Formats: sequence, C-alpha cells, structure tokens
Amino acid sequence: MLRKIDISRTWQLARLTFAALKAKRDMFAEELERTQQCLSNMQRSNTELRAALTELTDAVRRRWQAEAELADLYRQREIERAQKAERAGGLLH
Repeated sequence: MLRKIDISRTWQLARLTFAALKAKRDMFAEELERTQQCLSNMQRSNTELRAALTELTDAVRRRWQAEAELADLYRQREIERAQKAERAGGLLH
C-alpha cells in the first residue's frame, strides 16, 4: 500500500532543516575564526616568551662568565700578594 506524501509539509521540513544546518555552519565558521585568532595570539605570545627566555638565558650566561672572570682576578690578586709577601720576607732576612 502506498502512502500519500504531503509535498508542502516535506518542503517545509526541508527548509527548516536547511536553515538549521546553515545556522550551525555559520556558528562553526564564527567559532573557527575565534579559534584561529586565539591560536594566532598564542603563537605571538609563544614567540615573545621564547625571545624573552633566550634573552634571559644569555644574561645568565654572561653573568656566569663575569663571575668566573672575577674569581680569576681575585685568585691572581692573591697570588700577587703572596709573591710580594715572599719577596718582602726575603729582603728582611
């Protein structure tokens, strides 16, 4: 037995379904745009943070180098003082 199809109702449901799908598509497109903007902002922040980290790392390395050079200068000064004291002690005897 064949059923009678209500063409008008079928078209109405099709239009409603199509409108709902378009609305979802538009919603997803907006969400995609927001997500892409957020990603872009995060990538920019990541680049800035990496640059800051590199700068900080370089500063720490320079500080370590300066501390090592200062320690070397202190050692040299102590050696010179000891040598002067030895020479001065040798002159007194």
